[in-house]
Amino acid sequence: MAVTIKDVAAVANVAPSTVSRVIADSPRISEETKIKVKKAMEQLGYHPNLNARNLASQSTQVLGLVMPTSKDVGFQNPFFPAVLQGISEGAREKNYALQMSTGKSEKEVLDAVIQMVQGKRVDGVILLYSNVDDQVISYLREQKFPFVLIGKPYIDMEEITHVDNDNVRAAKEATEYLIGYGHEKIGFIGGSPELMVTVDRVTGYQLALKNAGQEIKKEYMIHEEFLREGGQEAVRELMALEQPPTALVVADDFMALGVLNTLDELGINVPNDLSIVSFNNVLLAEMARPPLTSVDINIFELGYQASKNLIVMVENKNEPTKRLIISHQIIERLSCTKPNPDRIGKDLT
Repeated sequence: MAVTIKDVAAVANVAPSTVSRVIADSPRISEETKIKVKKAMEQLGYHPNLNARNLASQSTQVLGLVMPTSKDVGFQNPFFPAVLQGISEGAREKNYALQMSTGKSEKEVLDAVIQMVQGKRVDGVILLYSNVDDQVISYLREQKFPFVLIGKPYIDMEEITHVDNDNVRAAKEATEYLIGYGHEKIGFIGGSPELMVTVDRVTGYQLALKNAGQEIKKEYMIHEEFLREGGQEAVRELMALEQPPTALVVADDFMALGVLNTLDELGINVPNDLSIVSFNNVLLAEMARPPLTSVDINIFELGYQASKNLIVMVENKNEPTKRLIISHQIIERLSCTKPNPDRIGKDLT
C-alpha cells in the first residue's frame, strides 16, 4: 500500500496539514519541524505527488532555460556548464526542474520560447545571453511572463530583472593591469558586437586606454565567436599587422585557448613576447600553458542568483525588478609581464 501524508504525519507527530506545508516549503513552518517531517518522509520512502499539487496550483514547477542560437557555441564554451550548475542548484533548493531550449537561428529560439509560454510548460524563463536587440525579451515583456536575464539588457534596465557583472569596470581593470606592466600597444579580442557583454567590455577597454592617454586603434579590436577557433582567427589577424600589439585583452578563456595555440604555432612566446589577460576563470585558464591571468566573474553565482530570483518572481507576482551585480576579481597567473624591448615594433611573425 502506498505511503500517504497521514502516515508521514503520524511518524513525525504532526498534523497532515503541517506535512503539506513542509512539502510546499511554507515559511510559516519552523526549520526544526521541516527537518523532522523530512526525516519521516525519508524513513517511510514517501515522495510527494508534485504533479497533482502543481495541477491544483496552476504551476509546472519548471524553469525554462534559453540558450543562445546553437551553432554549438553553448555546448563548447565552458561558461555554460558552469552557469547551468549554479542555475540547477538554485532550482533544486526549491524543488524546481529545468527545461532547456535553443535554436539554430534567432527565429527558432523565439519560436521555442513561444511554445514554452503558450504551452504553459514552464513557470518562468532564464535567458543565458543578452543581445543588443532581442525579440525574445520583447515577447516575454508583452506577455508579462516572469523572466530573468543573465547579462545587461539593451534598454529599460530598471524594468528587467537581470544578473550581471560590471563588465565595463572589469574590462577597464583588465586593461589597466596590462598598462601597469608598461604596455602601450594593447589589443582586444571579443565576441559578437551584438552581445551586450562584448559592448560593455569594449567600452571598459577603451576607457582604460583613454584614461592612460593611449590611442584607441580600430585595427587592434577584433570580434569573433566565443570559441577557440574565434581566438585563432583573431590573433592571426592581429599578429599580421605592421605594428602588432604587445598585450591582449581576450574576452573569454575559451577564445584565449585558441589564441595560445596559434601563438605557439607562430613561435610567439607568452608572456615574453605577448601578454594576455582573459575572462571567466574557468578550469582551462588554470590548465593552459602558460596558466592564464583571468578575470573571475563568479559564473556559478550568476546562475544561482538568476534561478533564485526567478523563483521569487514566480511565487510573488508583486516582486519588484532587480539589478544584481556579481563581484569579479583578477586572478593573477603567468601570462603577463613587461613588454619585451627587443620585440617592440618588430614583426613577430
